[in-house]
Order: sequence, then C-alpha cells, then structure tokens
Amino acid sequence: MSASQVTLPAGLLAALKIALLAALGIAHRVYWHGGIDITYVVFAVFLSTNLVICFWEICLFFRRDYIESRFAYWQQQRLHTRRSPALAFLTTKVPLRSAFSPTVWADVWAAYSVYDGSYADRRTYGFNVDVGNGFVTAIPTLILYTTFTTEFLSPLAAGILGVMFFWQWTYATSIYLLSFFIAKRHRDIGRGEVYGMILGFNAPWIVVPLLGLYVSIRLAVDGSYSVLGG
Repeated sequence: MSASQVTLPAGLLAALKIALLAALGIAHRVYWHGGIDITYVVFAVFLSTNLVICFWEICLFFRRDYIESRFAYWQQQRLHTRRSPALAFLTTKVPLRSAFSPTVWADVWAAYSVYDGSYADRRTYGFNVDVGNGFVTAIPTLILYTTFTTEFLSPLAAGILGVMFFWQWTYATSIYLLSFFIAKRHRDIGRGEVYGMILGFNAPWIVVPLLGLYVSIRLAVDGSYSVLGG
C-alpha cells in the first residue's frame, strides 16, 4: 500500500496534528531549559489546538455552501443510524493525501451543525465569530506560542499580546454560549449533547484563556517568563 492510500480516522488525524505542534514546543523547552512547567504544557496544547481549529474555521468560510448542503446529510444519518454525528465524523477514514483538504475539514462544521444549526447559517453569530477567529487569531496564536516557547519577545510585549487575545477568546466564547441558550437551540438536542457537544467543546476556550489572562498579567508585571517556568 502506498502512502497516498493510507487512511486514518479524522479524529486521530486531527489529534496527531495537535500533538506534533505541541511536541515541537515542549521538546524545545526541554532542550533549552532542562525541563518543562505544567502551565507551559497547557498553553502548548491549547495554542496548537487553536492553530488547527483556525484552519478549520477558514474552511468554514470558503466551504460555507458545501456545509449548508452537507448539514442535511448528517441530519439524515442521525435519524437513520441513531449515531452521534460528531462520533461518526471523527471515525470517518481520511486518506493522508487529503489531510489538509478544506472539504474534509469543512465537514466538521456540517456535523456540528446538527447540534447547533447556526454553523449552517452564515447570518448567525456562531458562524461569523468562528470565521473571524480563524482569520484574525491564527498569526497571533503562532506568535504567542513561539514567544511562550522561545521567549523572543520581551515579557511586557508577550503579556500585552496575551491579554488582548486571551480576553478575546474568553469574551467571544462566552457570548457564543449565551447566544446559543438565548436562541433556545438547546431545546433541539438532548441534555447530554448540550453538556458534551456545546459546553464540553467550548469550555476550554473560556477556562484556558482565563488562565492565560493571569499568566499574561504576570508576564507584564514580573518582567520575566518565570510564570511559564522560564
């Protein structure tokens, strides 16, 4: 079997991308500092995850017509198989040659739209805030990750940048969750799906950025990277 014929479950493929990105930073910290701090590891994983999701969110914009049409497919699959669309997507086999296919990763949003239909409707806050996150925060995420790893920016500059973007993630995600419940979309899905798919998937973008605000303020006030084990 050639490399182009190898397939992996979509969830495993996404996890491997995140793990590789996080491992690059962790390995650098271990080599240059002789060890790592758990706080740094949290941000290595979070920022790596956000980089991967930024790509998905850019796919959300460029494949919005496909997502709106594909939404019906996942709805029908759920009705006929009683299987979670999220689980069905994550176990879908993806050829390695399609590892960065916009159409493949746009399907993330089509499946998620079964739980929150706003991602199949370009007029909604959920759709537009995630598209905005993809285009606006990809480069700052890469800069934050790089400076948390290599300390190439001054602690003050890193702290200011961190406060800006960790607050943005906290605020945008909080408003998304609020809009979900105000629009009563939780009534269209089960309680377990509300906790697992909506709250569970979005909580890290509030909890970790709140920690990020603390770390960023410490960077600026302390004038050192000691809060990250530097």
